[in-house]
Amino acid sequence: MTFSALLAGCGENMPVAVLPEIDTNNPLLAEWNTPYATPPFDEIELSDYEPAIETAIEVSRAEIKAIIENPAKPTFKNTIVAMERQGALLNRILGIFYNLREADTSDEMEAIAMRVQPKLTALSNDIALNPELFTRVKAVYDGSRRGLSDVDEKLLEDSYKSFARSGAALADADKELYRQYTTELSELTLVYGQNALAATNAFALNITDASKVAELPAFVKESMAADAKARGEKGWTVTLQSPSYIPFMTYSSQRDLKEKVYRAYNSKALGGEFDNTGIVAKIVNLRLKIANLLGYETYADYVLEERMAESASNVNNFLAELREATLEYGKKDYAMINDYAHSLGLKGEVMPWDWAYYTEKYKSEKYAISDEQVKPYLKLDNVIKGVFMAAENLYGLSFVPNDKIQVYHPDVTAYEVYDKAKSGKKELLAVLYLDFFPRASKRNGAWMTEFRGAKKIEGVETRPLVSLVMNFTKPTETEPSLLTFDEFNTFLHEFGHALHGMLGKGEYESLNGTNVYRDFVELPSQIMENWATEKSYLDQWAVHYKTGEAIPAELVEKIVAAKNYLAAYANLRQLSFGLSDMAWHTLKTPFEGDVEQFEREAMKSVQITPVVEGTAMAPAFTHIFSGGYAAGYYGYKWAEVLAADAFSLFKQNGIFDEQTAASFRNLLEQGGQRHPMDIYVEFRGHKPETKALVEAMGLK
Repeated sequence: MTFSALLAGCGENMPVAVLPEIDTNNPLLAEWNTPYATPPFDEIELSDYEPAIETAIEVSRAEIKAIIENPAKPTFKNTIVAMERQGALLNRILGIFYNLREADTSDEMEAIAMRVQPKLTALSNDIALNPELFTRVKAVYDGSRRGLSDVDEKLLEDSYKSFARSGAALADADKELYRQYTTELSELTLVYGQNALAATNAFALNITDASKVAELPAFVKESMAADAKARGEKGWTVTLQSPSYIPFMTYSSQRDLKEKVYRAYNSKALGGEFDNTGIVAKIVNLRLKIANLLGYETYADYVLEERMAESASNVNNFLAELREATLEYGKKDYAMINDYAHSLGLKGEVMPWDWAYYTEKYKSEKYAISDEQVKPYLKLDNVIKGVFMAAENLYGLSFVPNDKIQVYHPDVTAYEVYDKAKSGKKELLAVLYLDFFPRASKRNGAWMTEFRGAKKIEGVETRPLVSLVMNFTKPTETEPSLLTFDEFNTFLHEFGHALHGMLGKGEYESLNGTNVYRDFVELPSQIMENWATEKSYLDQWAVHYKTGEAIPAELVEKIVAAKNYLAAYANLRQLSFGLSDMAWHTLKTPFEGDVEQFEREAMKSVQITPVVEGTAMAPAFTHIFSGGYAAGYYGYKWAEVLAADAFSLFKQNGIFDEQTAASFRNLLEQGGQRHPMDIYVEFRGHKPETKALVEAMGLK
């Protein structure tokens, strides 16, 4: 094995690391003779992970040792670039392990994660807190920068800040505290995520009375029947997985059953066997300790230093501005649905478990549109073609399935992604994995991830391996997978992230693709959602799966008319998540209160529907407690502003305008190589304007 040869490629007599013995019989440690060096999933056993990770940790330590012991004067290449290159073997293995832990986990994999996490945290701390290594980095940072490109400068800045923000400048005693806090925090976030998943899987409501499901659309009943059958139950079963939970809450009028399901969904890990409330307190308190140790008053101050927003006050002002612009409209949204429900005979207030049912009925009546009308035109196979078509029309990309590329589950399909270069020849851009359907081993939601990012070493380019993971309704015995409009929107959203990853190009992986500020990363995804209601685009592929009829113009018009239905309410709901996040991470003293009450206080300024006792999202709010969005959830709304403002240029010039698309592709290709505001202004011609989002919601 020659993984440390990467360091030798950094020039200036960089010594080759002395590696530990490597068992090349382990497929995770062997060289991959596969198409495009894709992971050999068929060969990997669960028992391979732990020894491979432990070996890779030692390889990384050897590579770091070679950097430290280099007798040559610290330079950008032998220190900063060498640091960028080290850890290649470990990153390759973890790129598989942690992605599969989200998409196809097991009890054994979770146990492995618990055992290796402390070792990985120790390695991270040993690197970040190594005084000799920091001395070399600081010497380069403080020295001459002659000959460095702008991208080199960005890598140097990021490298130095990474050390400083990870405790490298702390006194020895404080470094030990930092190690202790971060180790404990990494373990707690793992347990938190495991509890949230376990709580989701633990609940199921089995219904055997046919009269209780008689009103449900056929696709909902068939899906519930399939879930029941898979669990060895009779009748129909609803779970807390989104493809089961959302349709049941939307189409069922059984208030008692829906209340039970709602309470279960919104009290996941709030007490009980998989209780996360104590862990939430420990996580936020540890984050506060870490921030204080590094010289920040709150954890949000620490996080936002490296964001477009820059400060907690800017974020809170941003959220407040959007709240003030939409609050009264949101109240009117609730009053409208409440009045409508009363007209249908509801006694009392519309409760949260009633909301989906009455809002869907209102939409169907007032806008004459429902998911059932739209779904026949959104057959998954056709949607895939349509999404790929958007990439082809915008950026000249093409997608070719390749069954020779190994996948990690039978539901997954791998595609070669080609780029039509200026020469007219097709060049491999990336490999894309698509994983659409829910299973017990997959966490809820939808996401884009990478098994490998883009980089270039000594002129040799490595292209990314990108994965899109969804939880769409599976085909049944009588129907193919038909997507709701929201699911189609989600596909476009995540595909925007995939484009960001696939189009990234540059020498340094840490600055490519989605490796950008958190409050910028959602722009490429959210802007893609705009194509979901563009008639000229839909006309190219959206046909009825039985008749082949193109999606009718009037149906598209209804979709467009309904697009901003309850937009103010939806905006306030998102703001509530951001306000909760900021409340948890602007704490200045340790949290010792009640999780449910704290959350309620944080959200009360945007609370529209009645409060339900015994519910709270914090114990299962994986985005901020185990998913990397701490003090960053506001970024979704921030990106909405960016996306609305950016798409207005496409609307002005044409949604597939070649020049506009080329300019936006340039934005995507740059990743995090420059400050995102500079990249954005270069594309749009001005800084993003909030009014674009307000106008897009129809709330002028």
